[in-house]
Amino acid sequence: MKAHWRSITAALLGLFVLAGSVVGYRVLTNPGWSLKKFQTQPLNWSSCYGNFDCTSFKVPVDYNAIDDRTFTLQVLRHKAIDQRNRLGALIVNPGGPGGSGVDYAYNADSIVSPALISKYDIVGFDPRGVNTSEPIRCLSDKAEDEFLANDGQASNMQEVRAMVAKAKNFAASCARAAGDRIGHYSTLEGAKDMEILRLALGEKKLNYLGKSYGTYLGTLYAALYPNSIGHMVLDGAVDPNVSLKEQDLIQAQGFDQALNDFLASQHKFTLADIKKLIADAKEKPMVTTHQRSATQALIITAIAASLYDNQAGWPKLAIALTQAINYKNPNELLSIADDYYQRDSFGKYVNNENDISNIITCSDWSVKDSPEQMLADRSRFQAAAPIFGPFLNFAGLTCKYWKAAPVALKRKLTNIKTPPIIVIGVTRDPATPYLWSKALAGDLTNSVLLTFDGEGHTGHGRGNSCIDSKVDAYFLTGQSPAPGLVCVASGN
Repeated sequence: MKAHWRSITAALLGLFVLAGSVVGYRVLTNPGWSLKKFQTQPLNWSSCYGNFDCTSFKVPVDYNAIDDRTFTLQVLRHKAIDQRNRLGALIVNPGGPGGSGVDYAYNADSIVSPALISKYDIVGFDPRGVNTSEPIRCLSDKAEDEFLANDGQASNMQEVRAMVAKAKNFAASCARAAGDRIGHYSTLEGAKDMEILRLALGEKKLNYLGKSYGTYLGTLYAALYPNSIGHMVLDGAVDPNVSLKEQDLIQAQGFDQALNDFLASQHKFTLADIKKLIADAKEKPMVTTHQRSATQALIITAIAASLYDNQAGWPKLAIALTQAINYKNPNELLSIADDYYQRDSFGKYVNNENDISNIITCSDWSVKDSPEQMLADRSRFQAAAPIFGPFLNFAGLTCKYWKAAPVALKRKLTNIKTPPIIVIGVTRDPATPYLWSKALAGDLTNSVLLTFDGEGHTGHGRGNSCIDSKVDAYFLTGQSPAPGLVCVASGN
């Protein structure tokens, strides 16, 4: 569910650490924190990165047992250009889980229209453990390489045991890195943190634009604080009432469908070619001149990453497959996988999104199935999605061995009564399938489902004037789109 944008941490690695002394950090020896003190803390802004402002705020590690343990979360703001007619702050989240809201807000001029930049402060924060907000890393770069290159599928118990060992090692490594905070990286706590930020910003209502996993953050906020919502757009929705196992199955089907659509669009390769490429990678993986193997897991990652965006990703995938299938050259496939994982040409991971993505997922969702049951489910996953199914039916294995219980609401997320909310769904979205957007729109009783009939992940900000104009009108005037509106992608 990731999105891509230019990263502050990639371009200015380490600068945020240096800036910490001037963007709102306070030395607190005995602060005596209470929820009220968190809710009334001031924000100390300072200029940063040219036309932006930076600050930080503190949140409790554990909302159920507040003490002096805190997370310090980093915030970046692009102030509204037309301050006299400013409409408020618009908090943005790109997805993930583990995507950087700071990096996303840094891209304000490309994620929202000039009209919104003129009237809204565009604000992004890095949730607990993410990017610049006390980032947590479980693995070294070398260990990360090994973990991500792991084949990711198993067809017999011997292979399952090998996967279990790696999953247990990852879970134990994260527990050591997090210490007593291991149980406090959940999206539910992130939603409570966002309410602390709203109060610190002095905003009477929360205005929010969440993409992909960011829709889950927004949904939990809506369930907790329905009366605090101003305007909210949830784009590429996650169904909050589907188990992790069913999420993986539905995503596998979505990516298989997107792959079939891609193959039909370019007539160069067939599904049989893809199956052979993946099968060959298990028996004898292609190796680069630097002796790096293009494993099944890395190939499947590269294909999936390309399917997020039919406009930019599909042409890159066509080139990468031509090199790999016709010339046994895996360089372009590995380049796509590296871009997805934020791995640079020196083998360094420029942020911690891979680790924190797993941490947040395991903090949100429980996994009850045994490895044996997962293996038994392989046939169901493979029948539903022949390419991606075998790789996603073990996707929840790490969470099976997590060292803390999930933190989640104790009720089903349905019949959530809020002011008007827009839910955007893309009919052939591989990462957050359309049926999830329809389900979420039903759970939010006062929402409108805005449909983008097309390919790719999420609908807003991709050049479709129908979608973008409706989002602008909603944020600028409060006008919701007509129920049942379908916006068609150009060329459809």
